[in-house]
Amino acid sequence: MREVPYPHPGEILLEEYLKPLGLTQYRLAKAIGVPAPRIGEIVAERRSITADTGLRLSRFFGQSPEFWTGLQASYDREMTRDLMADTLAAIVPWSELSKVTPAAKAAAPRAATSGKRSSRS
Repeated sequence: MREVPYPHPGEILLEEYLKPLGLTQYRLAKAIGVPAPRIGEIVAERRSITADTGLRLSRFFGQSPEFWTGLQASYDREMTRDLMADTLAAIVPWSELSKVTPAAKAAAPRAATSGKRSSRS
């Protein structure tokens, strides 16, 4: 587990935007045309920022269209990486696997295509 948790986009929205600007969740929701509970759930870290909400937030705060959805994607990736740490550690990378047996590198492309069905069947 990581020592410093990766911040949820809702925490960033609350701490870096709403509080410093003196903006309420309700006012933000009305300004961007979404139900107020949506902003509340994002800030409470119970909801992800969708492409729709991300584009609205980006427009409102004058940011690139990718800003909020990028934060959400980064958060999701890091949380998944933490959850999958043991699984990922057990996967031997191809570069390491191919060092074990030189024939493995030559055999892999054939093995990958041998299971494909012909479209002429």
